[in-house]
Amino acid sequence: MTGQYADVIIDIAHEKVDKVFQYRIPPALAETVYPGVRVHVPFGRGNQEKVGYVVDISKETDYPAEKIKEILGVDEKGMSVEGRQIQIAYWLKSQYGSTTIAALKTVLPVRQKQKALEKKKVLRCLSAAETAQAALECEKKHQRAKARVLAALETEEKLPYELVSQKLHVAAATLQALEKQGYIRIEKETCYRNPVRATDRRENRPVLNPAQQQIIDAVVKDCREGHPGEVHLVHGVTGSGKTEVYLGIIEQMIAMGKQAIMLIPEIALTYQTLLRFYKRFGDRVSVMNSTLSAGEKYDQIERAKAGEIDVIIGPRSALFTPFPNLGVIVMDEEHENSYKSETSPKYHARETAIQIAALCGASVVLGSATPSLEAYYRASLGQYRLYKMKERPGSSVLPAVYITDLRKELKEGNRSIFGRKLRELMEERLAKKEQTILFLNRRGYAGFVSCRACGHVMKCPHCDVSLSEHKNGLLTCHYCGYQERKPEKCPTCGSPYLMGFKAGTEQVEEAIHREFPKARVLRMDADTTRKKESYEKILSAFADEEADILVGTQMIVKGHDFPGVTLVGVLAADLSLNRNDYRAGERTFQLLTQAAGRAGRGERPGEVVIQTYQPEHYSVVYAAKQDYEGFYREEIAYRELLGYPPVEHMLAVLIASRVQEEGEKLGERMAELIRREMGEGGGLCVIGPAEASIGKLSDWYRHTLYLRHGNYQVLVEAKDKLEHFCKEHEQREQTVQFDFDPMNTY
Repeated sequence: MTGQYADVIIDIAHEKVDKVFQYRIPPALAETVYPGVRVHVPFGRGNQEKVGYVVDISKETDYPAEKIKEILGVDEKGMSVEGRQIQIAYWLKSQYGSTTIAALKTVLPVRQKQKALEKKKVLRCLSAAETAQAALECEKKHQRAKARVLAALETEEKLPYELVSQKLHVAAATLQALEKQGYIRIEKETCYRNPVRATDRRENRPVLNPAQQQIIDAVVKDCREGHPGEVHLVHGVTGSGKTEVYLGIIEQMIAMGKQAIMLIPEIALTYQTLLRFYKRFGDRVSVMNSTLSAGEKYDQIERAKAGEIDVIIGPRSALFTPFPNLGVIVMDEEHENSYKSETSPKYHARETAIQIAALCGASVVLGSATPSLEAYYRASLGQYRLYKMKERPGSSVLPAVYITDLRKELKEGNRSIFGRKLRELMEERLAKKEQTILFLNRRGYAGFVSCRACGHVMKCPHCDVSLSEHKNGLLTCHYCGYQERKPEKCPTCGSPYLMGFKAGTEQVEEAIHREFPKARVLRMDADTTRKKESYEKILSAFADEEADILVGTQMIVKGHDFPGVTLVGVLAADLSLNRNDYRAGERTFQLLTQAAGRAGRGERPGEVVIQTYQPEHYSVVYAAKQDYEGFYREEIAYRELLGYPPVEHMLAVLIASRVQEEGEKLGERMAELIRREMGEGGGLCVIGPAEASIGKLSDWYRHTLYLRHGNYQVLVEAKDKLEHFCKEHEQREQTVQFDFDPMNTY
């Protein structure tokens, strides 16, 4: 890496990681200064020597060259855990496009040191006999509180401080007085906050089948032989025992003195995953997610650094846990969209995990019943090692799947949310005391609200999206949070026929109560899981069979294991097909296959009903057959024909501006720059700029520019040119974001 200047951050533990300082790199240190390395620098007016971390290297400076101080030396302690995190932040910045500070805040999410928890104990300083005598003397002087403490300490050498203060009703001043007299000593012990609650550790270990054992052996062998960054893709049908494979791999890593990161796509999956891991590894397991307090997050980072935990479980942010000796990163349900960051830098957890593993000498294990096309495509090219698990272990078999044509149901007079086949099977399950899951890819009481007379749609005044109707009579924007009361008449024509379209989870719940009044129902969606631990409460209640039917959105079909569920109903399979998105077919297939996989995971066989208006669509047909290979062959043919990822790579440039015309002009200048400096020959394709699919969001006007090329690094080069252009032409009322191989079409 060449460059004359280094951007250095002085204190990465500080809350305000918002400023870097530029230093000149002496020629003698040119080969040893790079992102992540610790350096000694002069700091402040007194040029006090400080230790800092290099976060970037550049050929140019933003300040007068004569005023820039010089790096004093490179720290000889070698690469630290923090240094590796800095390297990862630099990689995120260069690969995905963002500011240095945004990348650092992504990798170092806990910046403010939290006050440590302290456990206090009251220790006896005298012998038992002497303490008893002191208690009598206090009693004679009517110092009853002191007497109670000393009497309690006659038989116990030490007592918890809380017990003494609360149960014996003794004030802190009394304990301090006893300490001054030399009767007792108050001992303080620092302890970490642990968000994992102790539970029953008894575990019935299943006997692994040959396919499971083969995968474990292969991954562990790669680790022993030292193949950093090796990627293993486990393609196992739903219920095939992938979690047992993960547990086996991690157990071997721990035996080798290494740590593991277990990534899950949703916080909702934490409860069941943690339960299984705790039974295997006890309190050497912890979690990292957005529901933890700042203190809990800080302590999990410190526990990881100190080697007090071996496994961390969580969504993509858990990827940056600073383990000193990382052995494996496991990414369950690797196809999920939630592994892609929605804020800058818009990194993908899969690519970032591979980069981290390469830096740490670790392996990566990807697992899914419906792998992303990116992962399977790379496996087909030999870049990933592919393993297949085609059967469920034991007596469990894949469920029988039925497709209900909703067009036919409507023609025959059935206007209910439930098709006749689904209704029949639901009644049967309720009679047998078996459980049902109903999946709907929506939230809220209804979708958009429109006038049946003139067609007017109620829209958010700040965003170019329709408002959703909720049960409380409020119309809500799910992008900016704007709310208004639903009017009684159409604001355009005055018609009273202003109604909501498309069923939401609340409406489904109401329909169940109406048609199956004795059924016990739980609903799980974004509205019912806002509070801390709400996921665990709903899932544990359903697992304990406190409800007959669970209604929910995508979060209920992602990796959960409920042995009592023998029926899954997909109420609206088409909703995800009707998006203006090249991934719509893939997402629909994945959702339907994953939903179907929740049925029949115990000893009893399962059944699935897919209700759809497009029963002939290849995504629906292949999902009903649980045929991933068939779906992959058809979908990849479309991607090859159209030049979409993973066959080619795509860079989306999102331009947001307060003034619509200014945003459009900036997009045109950026497109012109790329065409002029890089040309459109050699496979580079420039599309746009055009108004984004949501043209206005929170009063910001949005335009998009797309670049496409078969070589990812060509797009990185284009991104660098556009970043430099934006830096020179930066305006306060405009923002530019970059997104590689976007998960959504803007």
